[in-house]
Amino acid sequence: MVVRKLMMILYRCLWLAFATLIVAELFGMIFLGQWIFAPAALAILIAITIGRFNAAVAKSRRTPVEIEPPISGRWTALNSPATRIPSHGVHAYAQTHAIDVVAESETLPRPRFTNLWPLVRRNALYPAFGAPLTAVADATVVRATDVQRDHLTRTSYPALMYMLLVEASVRDIFGGSRVVGNHVILDLGNGIFALYGHVQQGSLMVNEGDKVQAGQPLARCGNSGNSTEAHLHFQLMDGPDLDVARGIPFTWRGIGIPANNETFTAHHDDPNLSKQPENAKENL
Repeated sequence: MVVRKLMMILYRCLWLAFATLIVAELFGMIFLGQWIFAPAALAILIAITIGRFNAAVAKSRRTPVEIEPPISGRWTALNSPATRIPSHGVHAYAQTHAIDVVAESETLPRPRFTNLWPLVRRNALYPAFGAPLTAVADATVVRATDVQRDHLTRTSYPALMYMLLVEASVRDIFGGSRVVGNHVILDLGNGIFALYGHVQQGSLMVNEGDKVQAGQPLARCGNSGNSTEAHLHFQLMDGPDLDVARGIPFTWRGIGIPANNETFTAHHDDPNLSKQPENAKENL
């Protein structure tokens, strides 16, 4: 674990060095020729090495952990592990078995991706924005942050390219907590942790150290971090540190794992699940 952590730190330092050298060369301060790409090449090599190691570990994990769904209502799955593994194309940041879900509404249809215009949209147009997120099991809150802004959508090709080439690269340098945006991490016990990513700014209803029960509200769905539109990024992992954690397969009770573009309905039938968490924040 220590080795993986050090490799991730070195990975970010190399990308930062590469960006610094590019700027220095643009301003005529240095001239390294093709050697300017050396830090980037080493960073890519580290990423490949870590990815192969995590892939080998992922193949040894076959039994999904059954948990409650983290949302309720009508949703559609994207980037699902039921369709491919790793679901997001990489094992980095324990995303091997992660899933993205977007809310669907008959009264507020979700705007679709466009080729050019509008470049971006307001989050309020998306039914997932502000939707409650709930605990998937009895757990302890080990991380809870909601200070990052909810940016406008990246739902056109120019906006998506900007996010992938500029925003995502910068966030990656600063670490997983910037990639997943505002987030909550729960300790479910037995070495299992649940991550809720892209939480709405200022929406936390829990604090680190709180004990929560399955179905209790934690925060609201937002559009922070590497996100094209308001949605929930959810995953199980074997530790709270995104740099060294590895993904764990899971299944939602009564639903399973929906495949890409599959619309499903999640229910929380137990009336006790509406209770607020201990020490819940009074103001959203």
